[in-house]
Amino acid sequence: MSNRVEKFRTFRTKMNERILSVDNRAIKRFFGVDTLTYEPGKLDQRTKEMLGLVASMVLRCDDCVSYHIEQCKKHGVTDDELFEVFSVALVVGGSIVIPHLRRAATYLDELNALQGGELRCAFSTSPRRIP
Repeated sequence: MSNRVEKFRTFRTKMNERILSVDNRAIKRFFGVDTLTYEPGKLDQRTKEMLGLVASMVLRCDDCVSYHIEQCKKHGVTDDELFEVFSVALVVGGSIVIPHLRRAATYLDELNALQGGELRCAFSTSPRRIP
């Protein structure tokens, strides 16, 4: 597994556990709202993850970009589709998105290099997600 992918997954899991171990209702509710937002509704999870990826690129959050790339891949988004998502983010966000586009493409390449192509995401614990 890519060192970058493993570091991201490990750090994210560890820190989510740490944060959620504190009895803070506001933080736990925010995590809950985040989880609910990405559940299927009028839009499916695949579409919502692509929207999350665009927003994350425009907001320039590399951790969020990495997370949403993994989720997009998990929901069957192809590399060609991801590059279309990247192009939307670039047009909306402008040239400031280019460094994040580079890191997004690198992260995607590292995911694709994983043996078997199967993602063993550390994101399945409850709550499911927070970028």
